[in-house]
Amino acid sequence: MRKLVAILLSVCFFVSCHSDRMQRTDTSGDGIHVFRYDRLQYEAITLNSFSALQKMSLDFPQATKILIEDVLVLGNVSDPDINERMCAFYSDSVLLKLMDDVVLKFSDLSFIEEGLTKGFHQLKKEVPSISIPQIYTQISALNQSVVVGDSLLGISLDKYMGEDYPLYRQYYYTYQCRTMNPDRILPDCFSFYLLSLYPFEWHPERRTLLDLILHSGKINWVVRHILDMKSNEAMLGYTEAEIDWCKKNGNDLWEWMCSKRHLSSTDPMLIRAYTHPDPSVIFQGEKIPPLIGIWVGMKLVEQYMNSHPNVTIAELLECNNFGQIEFE
Repeated sequence: MRKLVAILLSVCFFVSCHSDRMQRTDTSGDGIHVFRYDRLQYEAITLNSFSALQKMSLDFPQATKILIEDVLVLGNVSDPDINERMCAFYSDSVLLKLMDDVVLKFSDLSFIEEGLTKGFHQLKKEVPSISIPQIYTQISALNQSVVVGDSLLGISLDKYMGEDYPLYRQYYYTYQCRTMNPDRILPDCFSFYLLSLYPFEWHPERRTLLDLILHSGKINWVVRHILDMKSNEAMLGYTEAEIDWCKKNGNDLWEWMCSKRHLSSTDPMLIRAYTHPDPSVIFQGEKIPPLIGIWVGMKLVEQYMNSHPNVTIAELLECNNFGQIEFE
């Protein structure tokens, strides 16, 4: 069987940047502190606070640059009228309501800080050389869930208001809304941060469905491990019905994928069918659960780690050749 490595789709944005005036995040002492950049945004826009606007530019220059140039695409941060342009953009009535709702829902981020502290503490134990980014929250106007840059990780709280949040129903499909709950913040943060450090390498000889789902499988499996999540299915946010489907059909699905030679395919549409949150594959007359290829990848990585107890998490993250592994 070929090796297998995968790419997570959609909700993250990678950029290159340098340090803000934010102090480097540390897991010692009181643990990780998340900088409330979103509150500066709120004060600058809704309270018309010049001091907040000034603090955004002077104390958090790279977060502001990422927001303006890469997330909102409003222009260059050095444009003379960029502050007025940004304020005008956020002054839309829908965005003003969204900002109010974010402030109310996320008045306390202790659950996020505690989870980040525990997760990065465990990750540092497994991979001592890994750096811990500066972490901040923002309001991205529904553009990005997580942004990752050089030593920075930004969480867009407006993308995690809960799948029943009324505004989401106007702009997103149901399958998209289910990924926009607060309990997805921690898995998303660690998944996309690790993907930025261990990206999928698009070598011509290694870009099959099998390659792709193994890479994503190992990233997700590691995140599940460091966050101490109870199952692969929990890591992917599966419902009870989807968990039951996997238990009943997992082995048959694997055999079908092998028999149809899907694993060796480089067809982007086929790969998308297995890795998209709204899959189009029909198996035995039923629509398969979302991200089923990533679930398969996690199962294969889990089998590999069970068969190789001496392999560390650090070695797993560097591994691109899993040898002859089978789905069990």
